[in-house]
Amino acid sequence: MPNKHFCQGPRCHEKTTQDRFLKSRGVIRGRYAYLPLGHQSEYYGRGKFFCSTACEGAWLDVHMESIEQGRPIEFIRHRRESGGYEKRTTTHEGWNGQTYKSNSITRVDNRSE
Repeated sequence: MPNKHFCQGPRCHEKTTQDRFLKSRGVIRGRYAYLPLGHQSEYYGRGKFFCSTACEGAWLDVHMESIEQGRPIEFIRHRRESGGYEKRTTTHEGWNGQTYKSNSITRVDNRSE
């Protein structure tokens, strides 16, 4: 395990990007925080807890009332995952006649009716 916390962002594990997709299990995982635990930074110390400023802002949106009221907030100690995704490759022909491939990560509904 690397010397980093997991990102504390509330929806970090739901963003469908290539680097968050675990192909072997078909899940989207949260990232590690931007900075390692031992990093001394006067500029961006919160980077030890969030992978980006977008996740930091989303966390503040969710937990600001608890901060104002002085209530404790649970620290996430495990990597969160969103299951049921699949990577699909589609091919299409461009304007110049060449064939191009594009990848997309889509949600898969495993419910059978």
